Amino acid sequence: MTKKNDQPTDMRAYRKKTERQLMMATIVVLVGIGSIVIGMVYGWQSLFTGLLCLLPGAGVILLIWLVLSALERFTKD
Repeated sequence: MTKKNDQPTDMRAYRKKTERQLMMATIVVLVGIGSIVIGMVYGWQSLFTGLLCLLPGAGVILLIWLVLSALERFTKD
C-alpha cells in the first residue's frame, strides 16, 4: 500500500527550479560543448578566440533571464 502525500504540490517552486536548471544547462552546453567543438574543428589555439565570443553570449542570455526573473518577482502579487 502506498502512502498518500496530503500536501499539495507547489508547482511555482517546481517551475522556478526547472527554469534554473535549464538555464544552467544552456550555459554549460553553449560554453562547454561549443568550446570543445571550436577546438576540434578549428584547432585548440582558436579555442581562446572562441571563448571571447561564447562567454559574452552566455552572459547576455543569463542577463536576459535575470531581468525577466526580476520583472516576474516585481509584478507578483
